Amino acid sequence: MQDLFAGKPYSEEAMFAARVVSISAKLCREIQGEMVTQALEKSDRSPVTVADFASQAVVARSLKDTYPQDPLIAEEASQSLRAAEGAKTLDAVSAYVARIYEGAEPEDVCQWIDYGEGKTTDRFWTLDPIDGTKGFLRGDQYV
Repeated sequence: MQDLFAGKPYSEEAMFAARVVSISAKLCREIQGEMVTQALEKSDRSPVTVADFASQAVVARSLKDTYPQDPLIAEEASQSLRAAEGAKTLDAVSAYVARIYEGAEPEDVCQWIDYGEGKTTDRFWTLDPIDGTKGFLRGDQYV
């Protein structure tokens, strides 16, 4: 993969992104295969899953560790997980994130998810953890 980006602008960032996306995609496949909880419904009535939250937490934590000066603009927020009705989902999300970041606690996971509420600057990253959540839930296409 390094050869693919060698000598190109932002090659270090591209290799980082490819590595983190690969880790996150593998985690999403594991979650999809185990389907531990039903989807939650966001205020816009669209579904959000354990995989959405877990993959955003993993990407955000990785970005924060590697490029702490770069904000992340992402789709999900931890507010619904922090509510009483989201506790079971938060436990599931935390357990999956702990597969990547050993010892990840629910509060850590919520903070990493909310790292995606950054403000744009000259340089920032964007993330839609799962595009096509309905397809994901059906075992169909998603990205």
